[in-house]
Amino acid sequence: MTDVPGTAVAVAQFAPTNDRDANLAQVSRMASLAVDRGARLVVFPEYSSFFLPELGPELVAAAEPVEGGAFVTALSELADSLDVHLVAGMVEEAGGGRAHNMVVAVDPAGALVATYRKQHLYDAFGQKESDWIAPGELGEPQTFAVDDLTVGLQTCYDIRFPEVSRRLVDAGADLLAVPAEWVRGPLKEHHWRTLVTARALENTVYVAAADQAPPIAAGNSMIIDPMGVELATIGETTDVALAWVSKERIGEVRRINPALAVRRYAVSERW
Repeated sequence: MTDVPGTAVAVAQFAPTNDRDANLAQVSRMASLAVDRGARLVVFPEYSSFFLPELGPELVAAAEPVEGGAFVTALSELADSLDVHLVAGMVEEAGGGRAHNMVVAVDPAGALVATYRKQHLYDAFGQKESDWIAPGELGEPQTFAVDDLTVGLQTCYDIRFPEVSRRLVDAGADLLAVPAEWVRGPLKEHHWRTLVTARALENTVYVAAADQAPPIAAGNSMIIDPMGVELATIGETTDVALAWVSKERIGEVRRINPALAVRRYAVSERW
């Protein structure tokens, strides 16, 4: 039997709705498909628990706690039953008429191993996410282990801010998991593909970016390697894509391109 070349990572692309049960059914189906293909980690989109094209009171009302909430409980049970790590976006209770845009990671035992509240809200391109979503506090980078890899969490619009990725890499991340709902629009697909690839290239790490499927989002979920190579991509469909990743590949790339080691600036918090 041939040795497995690293760890299989999958991105799952679908279009969540305001039906939590239907969303969970999609997550379950796609996670099972990814695991059947060998995945040890599956990354789902932003707002996988509940989503409406126009954010508003209904979204805030659908927010739930992480500990003991229905979505995380179901996600944990699914991870346990499939023996896989799962990352997904959800709407978390925040109070004050707003919610948190949260990403959770659960391990194959069903334990919650990392949480991340979106720090940079999508107040751009005619949208204003901050009307309904409270930004996450700046804190320690959120990472967890999958086999011998360290995975870091960030979300969607965060990908426009290279400091977020760099802090995760400074904390030891080998792979960036990026749930997203990248809204479609003029040049937006170009921005998405360019920024996701740039974060992999400049940090010499893998990026597993899971966008929602069209028509609201741009799609194009992808897995990029440390040299900027597109290992797997989903176009506009609801589907799962998988790639093998390894620390050996990261080491090879960093021997050729030691940019991370020779940089002369560090990242610091602004506010």
